[in-house]
Amino acid sequence: MPKIIIPANGWRPRPYQMPAWAAWEKGIKRSLLVWHRRAGKDELSLQKFAVASQLRPANYWHCLPHYEQARKAIWEAVNPHTGKKRIDEVFPMEIRKRTDNSSMVVEFKTGSVYRVVGSDNPDSLVGAPPLGIAFSEWAISNPSAWGLLQPILLENGGWADFITTPRGRNHVHGMLKMARERPTTWFSQVLTVDDTGQV
Repeated sequence: MPKIIIPANGWRPRPYQMPAWAAWEKGIKRSLLVWHRRAGKDELSLQKFAVASQLRPANYWHCLPHYEQARKAIWEAVNPHTGKKRIDEVFPMEIRKRTDNSSMVVEFKTGSVYRVVGSDNPDSLVGAPPLGIAFSEWAISNPSAWGLLQPILLENGGWADFITTPRGRNHVHGMLKMARERPTTWFSQVLTVDDTGQV
C-alpha cells in the first residue's frame, strides 16, 4: 500500500500564505485572515484540517454563514485547474473511514471527524465539541456562533480561523483591532490583490 503524505497532492502554502501557516504550526490558536477573493482562504483552512485530523483525533468544523452555502462552496466545490472536488484533493480516500454526503461529514481512520456546518442556526452547533474551526466568510456570518463555541475551544485548547473578504465596518473590524493588539495569541493579516499578485 503506497504511503500517503499530508498535505496531499504536493500542496504547499503559497508564499503569502506561509506566515499564516507558520503561525499555526508554532501554536498560535486564533487567526484572522482578511484576504481578497481567490487568495486561497478556504484552501488553507482545509489543509490545516487535513493535517490536524491525522495528528490528533477530534472534531473539526468548517463553518460558513449558511448551511446550503457551505455545501456549494466547500463540499461540492470543484477545483477548476484539476476538475476534482476540493475535499477529494485534500482528504484522500486512503485516509478516510467513511464519507456522508447528506450530512457533509468525513470520518477518518484516525478517529477524527471533519464536518461542514452553517452559522445560520447557532444553537445547532452545540454538541460534539470541535478542536478546530474555520469560520469562512466571517464578515457575513452570525457572530453569536463564536460566542457559543469560544468557551469550548478555551477548555480543550482548540484553534479557530476567521477567514473573510472585507465587507465594511462590522464585527470583523473590531476583531481585527483586537487581534492586532494581541500578536502573541492572534495572527492577523489583511491582503489585497496588490499584496498577493493573484487575480
